[in-house]
Amino acid sequence: MSLQVENLEKNMAKMTVEVPAETFEAAVQTAYNKNKNRFTIPGFRKGKAPLHLIEKMYGAGVFYEEAANIVLDESYPDAAEESGLDIVSRPEIDLVQIEKGKPFIYTATVAVKPEVTLGQYKGVEVERASEEVTDEDVDRELKRVQDQNSRLVTVEDRAVEDGDQTIIDFEGFIDGKAFEGGKGEDYPLTIGSHSFIDTFEEQLTGKKIGEESEIQVTFPAEYHASELAGKPATFKVTVKEIKRKELPELNDEFAGEVSEFDTLDEYKADIRAKLSERKQKEAATENENRVVEKVVEGASMEIPEAMLETQVQDMVNDYARRMQSQGLSLNDYMKYTGMTLKDLQDQSRPQAERRIRTRLVLEAVAKAENIQISDEDVQKEQERMASMYKMELEQVQKLMSEHEVKQMKEDLAVQKAVDLLVAEAKLS
Repeated sequence: MSLQVENLEKNMAKMTVEVPAETFEAAVQTAYNKNKNRFTIPGFRKGKAPLHLIEKMYGAGVFYEEAANIVLDESYPDAAEESGLDIVSRPEIDLVQIEKGKPFIYTATVAVKPEVTLGQYKGVEVERASEEVTDEDVDRELKRVQDQNSRLVTVEDRAVEDGDQTIIDFEGFIDGKAFEGGKGEDYPLTIGSHSFIDTFEEQLTGKKIGEESEIQVTFPAEYHASELAGKPATFKVTVKEIKRKELPELNDEFAGEVSEFDTLDEYKADIRAKLSERKQKEAATENENRVVEKVVEGASMEIPEAMLETQVQDMVNDYARRMQSQGLSLNDYMKYTGMTLKDLQDQSRPQAERRIRTRLVLEAVAKAENIQISDEDVQKEQERMASMYKMELEQVQKLMSEHEVKQMKEDLAVQKAVDLLVAEAKLS
């Protein structure tokens, strides 16, 4: 294999890779062996026809596409490493020469990591995040626990009120015709939850058990079912059951039931202490974010479009995996929300660019400060991982490839750069 590298504008580069003819011929033979059972040639049993006869009948390039993919998969990683380029995008491949008896030649156009010009990164001034815990914070947490320990009481002597939990039957009509998906029986609905469209829930207030009502609503213009979007509808609704939430009284008895404390004052003091600990952690994270953001704002770089597109696609792929783990395919999600793949990509671009800029700046800081990661640093991180996944240290070490260890070192260097920036920052 021979390689030529050409540096292009805007942090792009083009590699021209030449693979010997015999290597390509071997790939054609591999593709033939894999696919020969698909071809039927008169006079030969299926899968027994020689390569040259299949090529004669179906064309000389019948196996070229798969052979090209084999050669690309085998040669590109070596070419990328040999180039010495810091590649930050997927390659754009163009075939230059693919012909029997001649070298296989292709180009791979890639984005390379851009140079970063740092601004001020030591001693940046940012406003300190608040760690204060207010009485309102304590009351809000107390109310949450009180709400968790509430009980539902059946109501029969009054109409529906805001906050009630109801059971309803309903059927929706557009232009007098029932529409698909617009009917439900024994449906649980909390009034004020805004889980139904428009003013549906508000119009149920004042309705009594057994009373049939007509609710007038309009579907949102961006509703996921396009056939309903923006259309007015009438729902015939019957309230079948009303329940109200009964909250326990906030007193010493309540404190004893929900905590290890005997009095409400002791319990509130414990809530305040825990909220304070949480606020301190949240404030530390917020301070870190503010400092890093300020440093990133002061730096300059030219991000190649291919690098940004690669980051966007990685984010979309990650989102698809998370959807899949919840039992929903990305296609189904887009159908449900009315989004297209381009919508999802466009939505991801600002965050993708922030991620790239932040990472590049922190790497530049680590380089400027000559931050080194020792084997001891790596082992400590591996020990942390082993503890998290309840594994032996040796297991974690065996599972990690050289590339993963290298990535871990880079990540640890970036975190040390963050620690340095925060330590040097002026928080007011």
